[in-house]
Amino acid sequence: MTSALTRTTDEAPKAADPTPSRSSWAPLRPLLLRLHFYAGLLVAPFLLVAACTGLLYAASFQAEKIVYSDELTVSEVGDVKLPISEQVTAAREAHPEGTVAAVRPSPEDDATTRVLLSGVEGVDADHTLAVFVDPYTAKVEGALEQYGSTGALPLRTWISGLHRNLHLGETGRLYSEFAASWLWVIASAGLVMWFTRRRAQRKLRGTSGRRRTLGLHGGVGAWAAAGFLFLSVTGLTWSTYAGANIDVLRTSLHQATPSISATAGGDHSGHGASASAGDAEHGVGLDKVLAAARAEGLGDPVEIVPPADESSTYVVKQVGRSYPTKQDAVAVDPTSGEVTDVLRFADYPILAKLTRWGIDLHTGVLFGLVNQIALMLLALSLILLIVWGYRMWWQRGRGSAFGRPIPRGAWQKVPPLILLPCVAAIAVLGYYVPLLGIPLAAFLVVDIVLGEISHRRGGRADAAA
Repeated sequence: MTSALTRTTDEAPKAADPTPSRSSWAPLRPLLLRLHFYAGLLVAPFLLVAACTGLLYAASFQAEKIVYSDELTVSEVGDVKLPISEQVTAAREAHPEGTVAAVRPSPEDDATTRVLLSGVEGVDADHTLAVFVDPYTAKVEGALEQYGSTGALPLRTWISGLHRNLHLGETGRLYSEFAASWLWVIASAGLVMWFTRRRAQRKLRGTSGRRRTLGLHGGVGAWAAAGFLFLSVTGLTWSTYAGANIDVLRTSLHQATPSISATAGGDHSGHGASASAGDAEHGVGLDKVLAAARAEGLGDPVEIVPPADESSTYVVKQVGRSYPTKQDAVAVDPTSGEVTDVLRFADYPILAKLTRWGIDLHTGVLFGLVNQIALMLLALSLILLIVWGYRMWWQRGRGSAFGRPIPRGAWQKVPPLILLPCVAAIAVLGYYVPLLGIPLAAFLVVDIVLGEISHRRGGRADAAA
């Protein structure tokens, strides 16, 4: 008796209002309910993992500052910082292994300089060894493995890998792409269903049981839906399959992220002969190169990349991802010290800018601590929504039975003028987001087959009777 009443008040579609504006769209609600139910049921474990690891990653920025404070900060702020070349020399004396891949001068008064070494034995090929140098005394404060353009140290690197691919390599990335591909679908369907419910049924006060769980689930989901949509879209921009399709689309629209020309002109033979700080000093040296970049308006934080070969230039690029974004770059001729190319973030195509901001907001660096707190709240909301969602499924059962499924056949009640455009839109999205399209197609095939089997069994039972 209770289950029947629950279904009537919570799931079963209400009779369409007589107004024309709702009569054509009312049949979509049962379809969205079925989509939301099954997608949530099957995808929720992947979303739960992504939410938990994302929560840890958002907190790792502040944890990193505490765990590695000895390496990241100087013991005493001095009056004048030493030339970059002297700091690199000190780092190379302490760590002569590998080659200098880049140098990040101290961006703040109390921050150390990072000298990044590649090709170091025992360090992952995609990572570098960051040697931390006091810019006032040239004392080496330590060395840690570093990953990525944001300078992630071991703690954040490990958590980042857990969130990105569960430490399973490229194959593991499919879990996060699968979760991101479906998050926006589940959130959108839930949002539409919540706001198409009668206002009286959305009240939480005075409710209990499954009705209260539904109120919590729907209310929190409605508030967090915009954040979930954003995380889903931005997460797909650097995923394996959908990300590649997005890159192709951006390139075709001439919206790809531009790159600076690092090809030097003239005769540059013998650059390495003047190396006084390992392989980081070429021609005019690091200090003049940095001065040339400063003259072009490149403020901290910056990264200096030595020439890759005798025909290349130094590249000095800003690495500030917080707002306002600092992503300008210059190429400096190692022989003359002249700037040969300039790339301004202001000149990026609009989609390239939006991609940069979207990724930085997704990873918690665009607005710093506020950004990270917002991400942690979103992750916590998603965890609670998944728990409440499974609880509602359990509460839909009769007695000891586990939750009953949503009846099939809802799509048959949707008018063709609405159904056909929706199918076309889903087909296009499924092509560009294959981990949405392929599982959805597989589910539809299985569901149709099971429905046909059930229909035939019912027909035979009626004939036998």
